[in-house]
Amino acid sequence: MQALKSEEMSQLQLVEREEIDEEEEDLFEMIDKLTAHGINAGDVKKLQDAGIYTCNGLMMHTKKNLTGIKGLSEAKVDKICEAAEKLVNYGYITGSDVLLKRKAVVKITTGSQALDELLGGGIETLQITEAFGEFRSGKTQLAHTLCVSTQLPTSMKGGNGKVAYIDTEGTFRPDRIVPIAERFGMDPGAVLDNIIYARAYTYEHQYNLLLGLAAKMAEEPFRLLIVDSVIALFRVDFTGRGELADRQQKLAQMLSRLTKIAEEFNVAVYMTNQVIADPGGGVFISDPKKPAGGHVLAHAATVRLMFRKGKGEQRVCKVFDAPNLPESEAHFSDYRWWNRRCKGLNLLQ
Repeated sequence: MQALKSEEMSQLQLVEREEIDEEEEDLFEMIDKLTAHGINAGDVKKLQDAGIYTCNGLMMHTKKNLTGIKGLSEAKVDKICEAAEKLVNYGYITGSDVLLKRKAVVKITTGSQALDELLGGGIETLQITEAFGEFRSGKTQLAHTLCVSTQLPTSMKGGNGKVAYIDTEGTFRPDRIVPIAERFGMDPGAVLDNIIYARAYTYEHQYNLLLGLAAKMAEEPFRLLIVDSVIALFRVDFTGRGELADRQQKLAQMLSRLTKIAEEFNVAVYMTNQVIADPGGGVFISDPKKPAGGHVLAHAATVRLMFRKGKGEQRVCKVFDAPNLPESEAHFSDYRWWNRRCKGLNLLQ
């Protein structure tokens, strides 16, 4: 009975898959459709084995990468790309068309009114949002809250979708999801069932986990991908200035993959980042710090948020960089305290 109840709650909390398909019909074309344009089913299977499940995703790969797939010659790749171009328009479109496409963007509430106002409504899909700051500044707490709020209906400022969580530091705690789910009036068991989790131990493992996500996102309604944190394993696996160039190149490849996932499947990417000491910060700045990852990471993130500790249980979030948000900041309570205080209350009613 309990299992049946949990399954029913899971179905209630997420919109039926058929409705999702109708809403996202124009967002991406499945790679299977290439067979109707003269592409061999065996070649389509090879693309899927390489982690390519949509025509949109296919067009995001260079021909050099595609010919690197075992069994695909240059002639086959040219034919496959020609067929994909018939299904997906990757040429010029008008500004009006871009505005129309932007209507597909979903804004996911952070659970804090002050933070939502700062972000213009919440964490957006189709982009990467980076949160950086020192330890215990609220980055991972926000990640846990987003795991729940993403599953809310869009009418309640949620994303009406599932969550993928890649953990590089071992900080994900499912028991912390329970009080957050209760706060939003949701069934904790169903919420946890809609979160897929993976623990990464090397930067290569982290990248391979991203490659495996395409199959899941092509079949199920995901709305959020969390990487906590994006830089930790790179700082461990690459040491010294001699390996810095190689590290930045590998980091750029992974960030490029995150960008493609966000745009291919209309998901929000929320990644946390560490900070490093900034000796050149100036004498007028007390305890100067800057985000790790350098310019490579700075250019990849669409929105950069700086978190820091405030007085007592207060936390401060500042818009560090964003294309459409003013440089401002918001004060909010530490989520550990906030979720204990609001346990059992549905604050969105």
